[in-house]
Amino acid sequence: MPGKELKEFTREEVAKHNTKESTWIIIDTRVYDLTRFSAMHPGGEGVILEVAGKEATDQFYGLHRQSVLNKYGPKYLIGTIVGEKPQIEESVPGTISKVPYGEPSWQQKGYSPYYNESHKKLRDFLRKFTDEHIIPEAITHEDLGKPPSKELWQKMGAAGIHALRLGPGKHLGLMKLPAGITPETYDYFHEFITHEELCRVMCRGYQDGLGGGMVIGLPPVLNYGSQALRDKIVPEVLSGNKHICLAISEPGAGSDVAGMQATAVKTKDGKHFIVNGVKKWITNGSFADYFSTACKTDKGYTMLLIERGEGVETKIMNTSYSKAGGTAYITFENVKVPVENVLGKENKGFAVIMSNFNHERWAMCVGTTRAARTVVEECFKWANQRVVFGKKLIEQPVIRQKLAKMIAMVEANQSWLESITFQMTRMSYAEQAANLAGPIALLKYQCTRTSHMVSDDACQLFGGRAITKTGMGRVVEMFQRTYKFDAILGGSEEILADLGIRQAMRDFPNARL
Repeated sequence: MPGKELKEFTREEVAKHNTKESTWIIIDTRVYDLTRFSAMHPGGEGVILEVAGKEATDQFYGLHRQSVLNKYGPKYLIGTIVGEKPQIEESVPGTISKVPYGEPSWQQKGYSPYYNESHKKLRDFLRKFTDEHIIPEAITHEDLGKPPSKELWQKMGAAGIHALRLGPGKHLGLMKLPAGITPETYDYFHEFITHEELCRVMCRGYQDGLGGGMVIGLPPVLNYGSQALRDKIVPEVLSGNKHICLAISEPGAGSDVAGMQATAVKTKDGKHFIVNGVKKWITNGSFADYFSTACKTDKGYTMLLIERGEGVETKIMNTSYSKAGGTAYITFENVKVPVENVLGKENKGFAVIMSNFNHERWAMCVGTTRAARTVVEECFKWANQRVVFGKKLIEQPVIRQKLAKMIAMVEANQSWLESITFQMTRMSYAEQAANLAGPIALLKYQCTRTSHMVSDDACQLFGGRAITKTGMGRVVEMFQRTYKFDAILGGSEEILADLGIRQAMRDFPNARL
């Protein structure tokens, strides 16, 4: 360790320190003096005294993650075993996982027709940024129910990360993009990688708090707002100075978008709308500054940009995941909104609402697939680490069967997702709406069904740790508690399965067998 002189000991020397007064242990050839720590150990000092003076590698990794050793180990590390080298590869922040199937194949070995050097550079930048700046805050804020800090949100904005999450468009020219990307070289695979890397955090409430509302709430402004609105709102959000969310769902209208009851009535002078109604399950709503809001108007539906102010009340909701996501119940009471804040055309808001869904669902597919892959990686590591009945779990055929099933489904989803993403890079927005709504709907259905299966098998593999929020099973516990969000948000599984088939029937040939 830099700044700390480490001595070399023989195993015989370490074995002498096997008492409460002098407690040393060996973990992967490194010697730790736990004399002062043993009484503070959460599991009791007896657990440590059992291995005092001995090799404790298997016992440690049977109970703890590598991150525990990374965090607390340096304080108690005093030396190494003479003539021996560590056998366990350390996980260095910012690096690509070497666990089989822990990363998409193009990142570990092999080739891909979809990714080039620019994509790899962005991946490396985001991996390092996420590991260094986001993950350390995420775990703490997830537990406390705190949204991402303003400092981090602005740091992401300054790095150009917010802009990368919204697809191609003029907004890319407003920010300096990372990893040498320019608006001309940017494509949907850059966005794909951005969503993937942010989803590696595996703190689901916090992840949604980290701009989930922006990803779906800013596009209506970008694509349908007036120039004046875009000039004001977009830079504020992309720089990380303001938050925006999408307010569509209501207590009586979730996937049934046409069942919305919130109203917007124009004033007699025609200069404002008066908005009344409630919205529910609104991601980032509790701390949003702007709300892209769907309302019933006299001859249809109208999308309005509403700024937080008089008559706007937000109340955070208790859901299965952390309050860090800012999921809110919103009340609009006689809110006065200028007619200039119409997104699209008055009474034509349904088209604006529907145009947003493809991109939202595609982004959810990326996140869901990456999360499932991370769980598979956790399972693979645990199966190679956990010893039961005298054998590692990986030596049991039933465990290898579970891993095979998980891997096969995740890899199939990844391939379908990359294929659709390639189509997106070749199609205009209008072509995507016409041709990809069905495939994306079916892919989202497949991804969330896969999550269900992966969660089920991962829980069985991890046992009691899979229902424990901290420690070895933290990632699996979080996943099994929150994976259903994706099966409901953005269109429930049943709605999307039906949509996929109805879209397919539009092109069914007029033929008979």
